[in-house]
Amino acid sequence: MKILVVSHSYIIKLNCEKFRTLAQLDPSLEVTIVVPKRWRPGGVMKDTIESKGWQDKGFRVVPIANFSENNQGALCFSWGLVKLLRSFKPEIIQVEQGSKSLAYAQLITLNKLLGLKAKMLFFTWWNLPYSLKFPFSWLEQYNLNNTNGIVVGNIAGYEILREKGYDRPMEIMPQLGVDETLFKPQDATEIRMRLGIENNEFVIGFVGRFVPEKGLHTLLKAVAALGNRSFKLLLLGRGELKDELLKTAQELGLDNQLIQLDSVKHDQVAQYISAMNTLVLPSETTYQFKTLTATGWKEQFGHVLIEAMAAAVPVIGSDSGEIPNVIVNAGLVFPEGDSAALCDRLSQLIEDRDFAENLGRSGYQHCMSRYTNKALARNLLEFYRSL
Repeated sequence: MKILVVSHSYIIKLNCEKFRTLAQLDPSLEVTIVVPKRWRPGGVMKDTIESKGWQDKGFRVVPIANFSENNQGALCFSWGLVKLLRSFKPEIIQVEQGSKSLAYAQLITLNKLLGLKAKMLFFTWWNLPYSLKFPFSWLEQYNLNNTNGIVVGNIAGYEILREKGYDRPMEIMPQLGVDETLFKPQDATEIRMRLGIENNEFVIGFVGRFVPEKGLHTLLKAVAALGNRSFKLLLLGRGELKDELLKTAQELGLDNQLIQLDSVKHDQVAQYISAMNTLVLPSETTYQFKTLTATGWKEQFGHVLIEAMAAAVPVIGSDSGEIPNVIVNAGLVFPEGDSAALCDRLSQLIEDRDFAENLGRSGYQHCMSRYTNKALARNLLEFYRSL
């Protein structure tokens, strides 16, 4: 089976592990990933990435010149894509840019014009109801009408697509798995010393964008309410709220407890997560966020949760979006925006280290059974074969 995947997400080598693993499951499989030549990720990563091709046996990544360097919906590719399709002749084409993307419409059209007869799939994270106006309504309908299967990142997204009348196969699974060789239980003594963290200090961590919908003000209020307990708050990321958050932390008297790091290389995040005693994802649903095709946002998955689980770090998440479905009973959940409830969950872990350790083990087992690259690759291959 020849599988072609198209997405900006795989410009990062670590993100390719699910598909590289899939290619190793059966010697008859060939997996090619198309990525844009240039992309600006944003978030914790701030630099424009110049993609490079690479391969490993039945797996390869091919950069192709692209139009739009930071807009997922507007991303599409140059004539090099046609040349690749003609030579590779895929049987499965999966585009991971959502239901309204130009790249997906481009691949559908080329599949028809070149007579490839490949099964067409897309991946989407979108998990809030929406309505579209022309031409976006036409674009999405064209894409859905020509789709053989969909991989959806969350339960809400699945339900929305069913409500829109899509009645063909769908599979619920996250876009990216966890590399358990990188995110794993490991000694973090050295990095804690480098950050000035004492042995007895409980480290409360956050990794992600500093934006309103990530609930960081709620986290600061909850941490401030811990009183004289011995802890550090480690915030790893960057974004528009940075200065405001630092000012609020100072006002709350958290100067001596706060450690904030702007930017860390993707492959070094695991080390910082291992230095934490708990990772918190306090996301909050918002309807202030707007794009040309949708309004609002709620947590679509929370990948950092499964990275922490893989490191046996206990997790706490709000009940925004998919978070409770990711955590299930392998972590703690609190009502979004409720700083008192979050403070209560943090207190539980600080005061009962055995409970925290057991929760970390539960999260680890949960992640290993469901969210490793191998587990996801097997599920995805079964889905492809069913199509």
